[in-house]
Amino acid sequence: MRTGILGVGKYLPENVLTNADLERMVDTTDEWITTRTGIKQRRIASDTEATSDMAVKAARNALKHANLEPKDIDLIIVATITPDMFFPSTACIVQNKLGAREVPAFDIAVACSGYIYGLAIADQFIRGGAYKHALVIASEKLSAVTDWEDRSTCVLFGDGAGAAVLGPVEEGGILGANLGADGSKGELLQLPAGGSRMPASFKTVENKLHTIKMEGNVLFKHAVKIMADAALAVTEPLGLKGDDIDIIIPHQANVRILNALAKRMGVDPAKKVYLNIEKYGNMSAASSAVALTEAVEEGRIKKGDTILMDAFGGGLTWGALIIKW
Repeated sequence: MRTGILGVGKYLPENVLTNADLERMVDTTDEWITTRTGIKQRRIASDTEATSDMAVKAARNALKHANLEPKDIDLIIVATITPDMFFPSTACIVQNKLGAREVPAFDIAVACSGYIYGLAIADQFIRGGAYKHALVIASEKLSAVTDWEDRSTCVLFGDGAGAAVLGPVEEGGILGANLGADGSKGELLQLPAGGSRMPASFKTVENKLHTIKMEGNVLFKHAVKIMADAALAVTEPLGLKGDDIDIIIPHQANVRILNALAKRMGVDPAKKVYLNIEKYGNMSAASSAVALTEAVEEGRIKKGDTILMDAFGGGLTWGALIIKW
């Protein structure tokens, strides 16, 4: 028995922040942002919209696609680095809002790799026979932790959520996964304050230490190698090469990173790499979830297709997954 994805769903806030809008906020230009990132716009959640609110909407859409109800779910995993609060977990809040049964519900904080980690974790529970149906949600409100005066980071991030319902399938499904982390490089992408190391204070707020800090140039170099290595680590044991992959669903971090990944994999990015970064920017864990959903909605993924999902994120963390649809 293998684990398959029975349904997918997404939610994007209505508010659109374009590069032209950012030109009026910080010293940047549409040309600079587009050339270096591939991003033209991103979605921004409203002040009253929390991570759990977006997660619930994406989850309901995934459940509808799977023809299941909240009562059918045995496990809820939420991947997020922007939880509603430290505790209770966003997954517990989502469980309550969905009206699901009192099933296990927990968060994972793996930054941009979170969706793939969540799928891999759910796969283990389902294949082991502990649970039948799992709901994996990636939801992020990065606008809440973005320094809107830092032109090197504020142009990158957006808000949104994606979800998947997983369950047992007789053929296809998740064929393999490769997960990893390198904590020695954690300082390259972090949110310094707010935890036990640096509790909130007037000084931490004044110094904007509750917002994302990133060493972009160094991170870029690591990202290309990390994603390529993770892809090879999951494909080679299965005897798969670039030509065997029908579509790559990568974390939508930067179009230059994704083009470099395609080159390393020996595939044509225009034909085999799914991109929606132009519309949404980097939504951390939600990027992969929304990209997978949209690829399904657009008919880019068909039954029998072999899919490679690939992501890297703060930690540093990475994950790659092969799915036979």
